Amino acid sequence: MKPFTTPSNPCFSSGPCAKRPGWSLEALKDAATGRSHRAKIGKVKLLDVIERSKALLNVPEGYHLGIVPASDTGAFEMAMWTMLGARGVDVLSWESFGAGWATDIKKQLKLEDVRYFDAPYGQLPNLSQVDAATRDVVFTWNGTTSGVKMPNGNWIPDDREGLTLCDATSAVFAMDLPWKKLDVVTYSWQKVMGGEAAHGVIVLSPRAVERLQNYTPAWPLPKIFRLTKGGELIEGIFKGETINTPSMLCVEDALDGLKWAENQGGLKGLISRSKKNLAVLEEWVAKTDWVGFLAEDEEIRSNTSICFKIIDPWYTDLPVDVQAAKAKELAALLDKEGVAYDIGAYRDAPAGLRIWGGATVEAEDLRTLTEWLDWAYGQVKEEEQAAA
Repeated sequence: MKPFTTPSNPCFSSGPCAKRPGWSLEALKDAATGRSHRAKIGKVKLLDVIERSKALLNVPEGYHLGIVPASDTGAFEMAMWTMLGARGVDVLSWESFGAGWATDIKKQLKLEDVRYFDAPYGQLPNLSQVDAATRDVVFTWNGTTSGVKMPNGNWIPDDREGLTLCDATSAVFAMDLPWKKLDVVTYSWQKVMGGEAAHGVIVLSPRAVERLQNYTPAWPLPKIFRLTKGGELIEGIFKGETINTPSMLCVEDALDGLKWAENQGGLKGLISRSKKNLAVLEEWVAKTDWVGFLAEDEEIRSNTSICFKIIDPWYTDLPVDVQAAKAKELAALLDKEGVAYDIGAYRDAPAGLRIWGGATVEAEDLRTLTEWLDWAYGQVKEEEQAAA
């Protein structure tokens, strides 16, 4: 039967993600609109975002956190273009964003001493093959398009010679990162915090700063990528003096999200909320015969970007192109009903569903959504069988 109740918030997109519970435009009333970000009020707000973020994430003393342009993509490109090339690189990819970084390294930076370690969607590469002791390593912590996360950082030596560059955009604020294992971490507000898009964050360890100050890439760097001047780190970036003009509306929204997170018990509270969301979906999958997790191994299953495959024999016996069409039809039906927006699998991923389980999503909404998922799948299957 068609469910009677609907989720209070139908936004289950994996980015930009749902706003925090109770959010409204009223949260932006104190934004420094019409003011220069270089004025005192602008610098104070930007620095407030930086300091609250460092405290909430337990960023170690001596690490630098700065706000940079172009979302997580801009932040990670900045890291690769300014630091890679000093030594050999190992690149890990098991979903589309990691594959994108691998493509940039191969076709744009054209580095020669590079090893690539790949894995299919739903799995991780063999981490024992990675030389994190002597080489730089490029990887995502959480595969946003595959629902696969790193189980831990045990494969990274503490006494490594190279740098670890980690795209952690759908992991930060929802997973406990081993900061001492990571030299460069990037993310954006639009993921776990539900912030507005276009701004990125880059976190640098002392070792990463040393690389920046002592290594000059062989290629020219656009102004938007430059983190040093005269061989010294541009400290202002990490004190609220951004490279280009930020949106003060977005900055206010980021502050609102951080204050909400603090009231949820900080990082521990955010992680707990996200894990409860995953538990709701795990309980549903355990009693549902038509759906399964793309990441079958619980140890590497993401608690934010949760990806599903349809396992019903009726569905898997269909041609691949028809499977993709039916999965899209399922997502479109829920969108039409106004109960779930943007839950189709990523365009490069296997056909299926992707539901965001980050901290801004309510577990009760996910519980309600599962009823609608069962109903919608039944509708799609019944119509197809009737047409056949």
